[in-house]
Amino acid sequence: MDKILVSPNPHLHSKTTTAVLMRDVVIALLPAVLVSVFFYGWKELLVLAVSVLSCVLIEYLITRYCLKKASTIGDWSAIVTGILLALNLPATTPWWVVFLGALVAIGVAKMTFGGLGQNVFNPALVGRVFLLISFPTYMTHWEIPQGFFGVDAVSGATPLGAIKEGLLQGATVPDLMAQHGYSYSQMLFANIGGSAGEACAIAILLGFGYLLIRKVIKPWITLSILGTVALVSCIFWMADPAQFTDPLFNLLTGGLLLGSCFMATDYVTSPMSTKGGIVYGIGIGFITLMIRYFGSYPEGMSFAILIMNSTVPLLNNWFHQKKYGRA
Repeated sequence: MDKILVSPNPHLHSKTTTAVLMRDVVIALLPAVLVSVFFYGWKELLVLAVSVLSCVLIEYLITRYCLKKASTIGDWSAIVTGILLALNLPATTPWWVVFLGALVAIGVAKMTFGGLGQNVFNPALVGRVFLLISFPTYMTHWEIPQGFFGVDAVSGATPLGAIKEGLLQGATVPDLMAQHGYSYSQMLFANIGGSAGEACAIAILLGFGYLLIRKVIKPWITLSILGTVALVSCIFWMADPAQFTDPLFNLLTGGLLLGSCFMATDYVTSPMSTKGGIVYGIGIGFITLMIRYFGSYPEGMSFAILIMNSTVPLLNNWFHQKKYGRA
């Protein structure tokens, strides 16, 4: 029998459970899921199905037969991890690569640490980064949606990838924007290539709004990430607009919105205090831009979140929550 720990009073009770919170996250992700399926069709539906089913099955097998405990799949956390992993992958990812990502996300990043509430790093992002390093060909093969109301797709680079590659060849940002026909309306309503979850910024923001209304998360981490990206990119852009992209471009491209709204705000891997969350968000935003501007990868959101995940114990130690009953 597991040891029961009793903490000092007062004990605050709430009808909110882990399962309720995770179901709200699933509901919030539905707009992004529906848009991704609309754009990429059966390919994306297969990636979603394999990812979710694999995460649930792997967690069930580990809890029942390795840890010898009751199954934890009823808390919906494995489903959330499966959806987030799928949204962080290209729609063309082979099913067996998706399965390996789920195996690393659940088997290594989550259950190795003891399961939900004890993992140090965001499981979905660990799975994504593992696949990015292990299978770069599959993870960088993009299909570009042809307009918000179209489902046909052609292969091509993401806006971040196209800009970085063009800059290395001596072109300027304004010329590259004009050459590829990038517009902010496209980035807002129908992102031009990238992971499935990046298909529509509006869908992600709708889900974020739902989480705020349901009080599942607080906005400080997300706002500090977006504010840092906007401020730092504005400084670089004003210093040299030919070599650095502007704030709006950085906010609407890549996995910035998906990561800042749904993965950086994960309860387990983010700071408990408001001040700690703001510092955490500033770190994510700054590291993301440094990787985008000066790193080898065109996108840095996943790496930035994982790096800042490792600082959360320190942030929790430095910034304590206000004690109950204290002014």
